[in-house]
Amino acid sequence: MDHSMYLAKTIHLAAESIQSGGGPFAAIIVDPNGAIIGQGTNSVTNDNDPTAHAEVVAIRDACNTINDFQLEGCTLYTSCEPCPMCLGAIYWARPKAVYFAATQEDAAAVGFDDAFIYREIEKPYKERTIPFYAYEINEKKRPFQMWEALATKTEY
Repeated sequence: MDHSMYLAKTIHLAAESIQSGGGPFAAIIVDPNGAIIGQGTNSVTNDNDPTAHAEVVAIRDACNTINDFQLEGCTLYTSCEPCPMCLGAIYWARPKAVYFAATQEDAAAVGFDDAFIYREIEKPYKERTIPFYAYEINEKKRPFQMWEALATKTEY
């Protein structure tokens, strides 16, 4: 596969995103045959959706295209190193590889600094900028028990 060609496409899409009022990020997903099966740009502000990062949008598009929740054998190309949220989505989608152009340091230099999220994850719940509280409730495990007993579940 021509990684430079696919990354150049993400750079082009990211530039188009800026011109349409979106963020400076884009991603594409390529199937094992080299066909682009999904693409996305950052539309957080356009869609008022904090999860509308390029990688997440591209994953949704590709999964819809192939009618599957896994991207096995596919490659994700992105104009910038993925943020923590996108990293999680990528691992759940399970592509075979990820190629990125700009680094998280490049993004931080223009105001897209995700380092604070990594620091927050390491903190105890109550010390986070947004405190998290584990609340004890009797039936908290019921959905997991139902899932475990379900004979027709699709594992993921």
